[in-house]
Amino acid sequence: MSLDPSVREDADTSPPKPGRRIIGRRLLLAAPLALAATAAFTQIQKPAWMVVQGADGSFTVDMPGQPVYKLLDTTSPGGTAFVLHSYSLEFRRLSFVAQTALYPADIDVRVPKANLQGVLDDRARRLEGGRWTRLDWREVQGAPAAESVGSVAGGSVLRQLVVLKGRRFVSLAYLAPADALRTPEADRFFKSFRLGS
Repeated sequence: MSLDPSVREDADTSPPKPGRRIIGRRLLLAAPLALAATAAFTQIQKPAWMVVQGADGSFTVDMPGQPVYKLLDTTSPGGTAFVLHSYSLEFRRLSFVAQTALYPADIDVRVPKANLQGVLDDRARRLEGGRWTRLDWREVQGAPAAESVGSVAGGSVLRQLVVLKGRRFVSLAYLAPADALRTPEADRFFKSFRLGS
C-alpha cells in the first residue's frame, strides 16, 4: 500500500496506450473522436461542384456549390435598359461570380477590344491604385477576351475574365485573400468556362 496520497491503489499507473488519454480513473478515446470530428469537418468543407449554365445557354462554368442567381437592371451609356444575369457564391473565404448580358443595339461592339477595355477601365476604379496589376489579352473559343488581376483594399485580390462574343458579354470574377489567388478552386472555375451558342 502506498503512503503517497496522490497515488490510488485502484488507479491505472501503466503508461497510456497510443490514441488514449487517462484522466483520473476515466479512459477517453481522444484520438478516435478527434479523427471522427476531423472527417466530419472535411466532409462539410468539401465543395459540391456543379455546372452552372448562363442565361439563354450563353456559357457554362463549374462552381463549388449552388450560386445565388440575380437579375440586375442596368443601362447602357446611351440610356437603354438591359439585364445583367448574375450568379454568385461565397465558399470558405473565396468569392465566385459569373455574369452575362446581351448588349442592346446602342452599345458599339464593332471593336470588341475597345468595348472590353471600357469594362476593364470601369472596374479598375474600384482597385487599389485604380489599375490592374496584370492584364493579358487572348481569345476564348475564338472570341476576344481579357484576363486581369488587381489588388482590392483590405488585402484581397480580384481575378477576372471578360469575354465578348457578338453582343453577348460574359464575365467571371474570383475574389480572395492575396495568399489564395491560385487555388485548385480558382483553377477549376476558370478552366471549366465554356461559351455557349
